[in-house]
Amino acid sequence: MKIMIIGYSGSGKSTLAEFLSREYRVPVLYLDTLHFLPNWVERNEDEEHAMLADFLDRNDGWVIDGNYSKNNYERRLDEADLIILMLFNRFSCLWRALKRSREFRNKVRPSIAEGCTEKMDFEFAMWILRGGRTKRQRERYAGIAERYADKCVTIHNQRELDRYYAAFSNNLT
Repeated sequence: MKIMIIGYSGSGKSTLAEFLSREYRVPVLYLDTLHFLPNWVERNEDEEHAMLADFLDRNDGWVIDGNYSKNNYERRLDEADLIILMLFNRFSCLWRALKRSREFRNKVRPSIAEGCTEKMDFEFAMWILRGGRTKRQRERYAGIAERYADKCVTIHNQRELDRYYAAFSNNLT
């Protein structure tokens, strides 16, 4: 099984990725771990692309969490058996990110690169509220949902996410 999870920052992509990786027994890759070096330094783009291509080449199944539309995006979309769009509203995402920043305060969470301690600053809050929700981004997600309708699931809120988890668990029994 190959699963691509994309969507807005703070929507719960990493938590869902961890769950699905465990359930399907396939490796999980958090794209933030490729994108960042310690202390939130951005990795060289060519190196990042090569690392993701290598991961895709080496694994028959995977769960990949993260957008990074410049990094093997079309390949991931085409190869995925399931695409999950996490499109929570901006205020839910901000609230979830604030909770996460308290939980992992001064720690490195599993879904981020080594040496990148959790932070919540004005710049990231504005990214959640505005920068990551441009018209272009919304249109990209709508296009994916349309183009890959046969393998795309869109989750808009916690209630829908809870139903997804429940339905997944029911299908396993």
